[in-house]
Amino acid sequence: MTDNSMICAGIDVGKSHLDIALHPGRARLRVTYDIAGLKALDAFLQEHDVSRIGFEASGGYEWRLLGHLRAGKRPAARLQPAQLRFFAKSRLKRAKNDRLDAVLIALFTASLEQLPALPDARFDKLAAELTYLEQIEQQIALVKTFAETALSEAIKRRHAREVARLETCRKAHLLRLEKTVRDDCDLAERLDLLISIKGIGLRSALCLIIRLPELGHAGRAEIAALAGVAPYDDDSGKYHGRRRIQGGRERLRKSLFMCAFTATRHNPDLASFYARLRQNGKDHLCAVIAVARKLIVLANSILFRKAEWTPQYRK
Repeated sequence: MTDNSMICAGIDVGKSHLDIALHPGRARLRVTYDIAGLKALDAFLQEHDVSRIGFEASGGYEWRLLGHLRAGKRPAARLQPAQLRFFAKSRLKRAKNDRLDAVLIALFTASLEQLPALPDARFDKLAAELTYLEQIEQQIALVKTFAETALSEAIKRRHAREVARLETCRKAHLLRLEKTVRDDCDLAERLDLLISIKGIGLRSALCLIIRLPELGHAGRAEIAALAGVAPYDDDSGKYHGRRRIQGGRERLRKSLFMCAFTATRHNPDLASFYARLRQNGKDHLCAVIAVARKLIVLANSILFRKAEWTPQYRK
């Protein structure tokens, strides 16, 4: 059980300001989201002898606060919006504003038996660089769509030149990202181990390393859930519904599915597994999801053993 005498702070992160609330107690504070505001936050936490801090992930605005709290001595946790949303529903809370959100975050932080660890600092820059690469890829797909629907040949040529420019940027940025990862000996070893698995290329291996740092350090069920490929039961009494996947990290799951599609053709172990599922009557999508789950569990095992992948398939 949590200690009722422990002072917990909840921080609602906005674009220009932070709202802070304490539980237990009615102390509240709003500060600007800048250097002066963070100093005022530290003084407020020190004044009230806060034991733990919780704040909500807010679309990237929380990164500066995360770095600031990581450098401090107080335990802190970045909470998922879904956690707080369902917690509010469980307490029948419908009203929502920044100050009320801070109170809710503080209450939820106090209810946790153990705070989830903050992400490793070395992944901050890598995640930002990978997001930039994904944005370039989104631009390429968008411009290609524009080119397909353009009526003028001159406009199509302009779109083609823009696609070529973006492709050059994508390749250059991918090489820079790989170099940054290889500058870290531990991450370089993990990258080589993942690339050894047939079906996982450089781009997808980088995504797995950066978006799923728990890989190689968690159990198979947990790693499948984090990737969003764990099937969940839907049973009640005599009703037995179809098991479905849900949740997980969306950007990671997209890369994982691309690996799964490739593995069904070029990885002998997973290709035979996919064929067996299809022969047993499973539809294509269900079989690919099963391959994706098997692939992420395999990658987890490879990194745990620190041994390169070797095929087990015998024709």
